[in-house]
Amino acid sequence: MSTPASSVVRDDLGIPYLRADSLTALMRLQGRVTAADRAWQIEHQRWRMEGRTAEYLGDQGLAWDRFARQVRLEATARACYEVLDAQTRVVVDAYVEGVNEALPAALAQSQEMHLLGLESYAAEPRPWEPWTPLGIFWAIHLLFGTFPSKLFAAHVRASLGPEWLDLFRTEGGPWQAGSNAWVVGGHRTASGRPLVAGDPHRTIELPGTYHQVSLACPGVDVVGFGFPGVPGVQHFAHAGRVAWAITNAMADYQDLTQEQLRPCADGLEARGPDGWEPTDRAVETIAVRGAPDVQVPVVVTRRGPVVTGLDLGADLGPDLGGAGREAGAVAGPAAYSLRTPSQVGLDLGFDALVPLLRARSVDDVVAALARWVEPVNSVVVADDTGAMRHLVVGRVARRHEANTVGPVPAWDARHRWDGWSAGPVSVIEDVMVSANDRASGGGLGEQYATPFRAERIRELIGDRRDLTVDDCAGIQLDTLNGQAALMRELVGSVDATGAAAVVRAALLGWDGHSDLDSPGAALFAQWRHELVTWFADHPRLAPLRASTGHSPLFDPWLTVPLAIGATWGAMAGSCGRVGIDVREGVVAALDRVAAQQDPGVWGDRHTFDPIQVLDGWPGSPLVGGAPTPGDSGCVLAAGSAPG
Repeated sequence: MSTPASSVVRDDLGIPYLRADSLTALMRLQGRVTAADRAWQIEHQRWRMEGRTAEYLGDQGLAWDRFARQVRLEATARACYEVLDAQTRVVVDAYVEGVNEALPAALAQSQEMHLLGLESYAAEPRPWEPWTPLGIFWAIHLLFGTFPSKLFAAHVRASLGPEWLDLFRTEGGPWQAGSNAWVVGGHRTASGRPLVAGDPHRTIELPGTYHQVSLACPGVDVVGFGFPGVPGVQHFAHAGRVAWAITNAMADYQDLTQEQLRPCADGLEARGPDGWEPTDRAVETIAVRGAPDVQVPVVVTRRGPVVTGLDLGADLGPDLGGAGREAGAVAGPAAYSLRTPSQVGLDLGFDALVPLLRARSVDDVVAALARWVEPVNSVVVADDTGAMRHLVVGRVARRHEANTVGPVPAWDARHRWDGWSAGPVSVIEDVMVSANDRASGGGLGEQYATPFRAERIRELIGDRRDLTVDDCAGIQLDTLNGQAALMRELVGSVDATGAAAVVRAALLGWDGHSDLDSPGAALFAQWRHELVTWFADHPRLAPLRASTGHSPLFDPWLTVPLAIGATWGAMAGSCGRVGIDVREGVVAALDRVAAQQDPGVWGDRHTFDPIQVLDGWPGSPLVGGAPTPGDSGCVLAAGSAPG
């Protein structure tokens, strides 16, 4: 694993410290170490970017593969690689070389490959392509943006009417998202230097989303979080003289466009604002382990690739299959194309990676992140001179505001993009906190978390002048739940009798902290679940429960109880105007909880449950079950999903 010009040393936690005599050698070494540490993870990520997971995992990967092919994921990564600047391409190439050097030996030791019966594949895996890291990065973040929520918005608008959209706004409740990043000035700290803190709170997966690593060569000395399969460090890093951390800025940078398609003499046309236009189309074949191959139609309009509505029965011409429907017909409720900054500009932001590695000041980080594309991030950064900044980085198109609400028809000129919006001016304050809230997101989106977590962090910092690193870690572990205040308002507004009155009193007596030993937190979660279920079952919402016809890949956004679970605060505050009496639901939830067994304490029901690719695969040793404090309304945003 080492040569005279390079070395790898690991600390007691196994974190690798990599040293080399040039940036190229360092990136090759990072590729080798990442392959050694995360062979199964990065190979699975490579399958995802290629749209080939079903080939090895069976039909559980089919929904993703269909989407990856239709969105032209690998083709986009390859096109973006071709236009990288020369320095970035050298770095990416070196990283891929390192991966290819170490991957066969590492995969041969992989328990996952053994469980899948892929020993022969592991012994001689297909070499990574130069653009594979770009595709892995984009695949991780494609569903990170706003377009799946726009599918749900279109479903709400079509099923219930546009007046219902406000009931599903995440800003109505303090539990959407969960990450935070903040910086305090040197005059507030024991050291006299700024302190940067951050907690990404991404979806919990095993292996983890990030790979912690230290990288050093002439001109580079940084420790931080990188994405396995991607060179460098991106989101959280400390470079000795400067440090930065990010959260999701909650910006609206992806658009869905409703398409109308019809067969024509040359193949297939899409209706645009100036009439019918040609499309690019193809058929791709997905191999499925243990099942017949699946044919997937791929159609790209002038707006972008069509990502839903093509799979069943559309009349797309003789080589794309179809049921002979009338011209313009599409399968399901609608066909939608996706437009993203990365595809429009053929730029995945990789040209920011090398300048970030070499950054030594706030200004260096700001200049590097000017090249960032997506996801759009809220960034806090500070250096050892005391300089600090908060900025929002990435690309958001200038376009009509109708696009931020939901899909706009392709034949309506409002769907057009007109360059990039100017990002918010960077902010300089002595305490800067970003927690997915509107104030820190720069106003570039429509759906934000309420400011509770940001305000709570500021409250815990207070007017202290002696903050330490340990103090910052303690703030990250705060368990006060921002949902408690709304619960008290709702429960306190109704009367109850018998066992329901006992539940009501216990809820009102809860201190609001989602601690492991808290019976109040467990009782609240049970009540919250019953209220969400009551909303989801309400007759007024019955039309929303009809099938959308979209891929099961989008179920986390389209399943009604889950959607209400993320937005029940907004629904509770606005449902009266659409004929739903929230007081009735609050009482019903109290009654239902009263009829159930005592839920115990929060640690009994809230346990570590990471996403694992081989969950359910015969012989797979799953990890999880540890009691976990916090909740999705806390600074310690260890999420739970009511509904």
